[in-house]
Amino acid sequence: MQAGWHRRITPRFWRALWRQRELTWSLTVREVQGRYRGSLLGWGWSFLTPLLMLAVYTFVFSEVFQARWGDLEEAGSLGFAINLFAGLIVFNLFSESATKAPGLILENANLVTKVIFPLEILAAVSVATACFHALTSLVVLALFELLAQGSIPPTLLWLPLIWLPLVSGCLALSWLLSALGVYVRDLGQVLGTVVSMLMFLSAVFYPLSALPLRWQPLLRLNPLVVVIEQTRNVAIQGRPPSASYVVLGVALGLLACEISFRLFQKARRGFADVL
Repeated sequence: MQAGWHRRITPRFWRALWRQRELTWSLTVREVQGRYRGSLLGWGWSFLTPLLMLAVYTFVFSEVFQARWGDLEEAGSLGFAINLFAGLIVFNLFSESATKAPGLILENANLVTKVIFPLEILAAVSVATACFHALTSLVVLALFELLAQGSIPPTLLWLPLIWLPLVSGCLALSWLLSALGVYVRDLGQVLGTVVSMLMFLSAVFYPLSALPLRWQPLLRLNPLVVVIEQTRNVAIQGRPPSASYVVLGVALGLLACEISFRLFQKARRGFADVL
């Protein structure tokens, strides 16, 4: 009786992922290891790449452009690099998940046609891999903050809660795009262009407050803008997260995952015929 009650209130997508949690973990580890296998530095690249990118941003915006972040003159040009890098961490997590999604089923066609395999975990593995790269970049950001500003805001501990809507949204989008990519082969090319355009509309290179007031409500319709702003609040500015963002974001993220998972399960019935 108790098991039946628990089953009714647990989202279907969560039950599916929980059953395959060990396989998902194993495939995620293999994916991360495979990316660096054979390279001289191995896993070191996962930290060196964001470190080099942050060094470039710091040099360009500190020495070349001498940029300032909005009205925060006291933050200096280093503050610009830190805020920019924080925005890029969030956007890159989304970008990596979204751009890989259309090819997830196509690149693993043998799993569709030859064996019985829980295809739904391919999206989870892709998003988990993107999360790993985001976390390594976050470590670099925190160390840079410590060196440049002498401290790390304790509100950084709120970040997992801030990113929960982001990760669940990426997972929902990956299920949709991976299913659609089987039937629309041009989706990958189109999506690459859309993601590139979206980067400039997500407040990555500028604070939302730098825009005219009439444009700010429009950009807030972009979920990435809200996540990036909240990330900067807790990771850099030491502000607590918005309670409304957390409650609404988590609820919408879980709802999106449940809807996308069910659509994916319906679409997968035709994968074998198309492939």
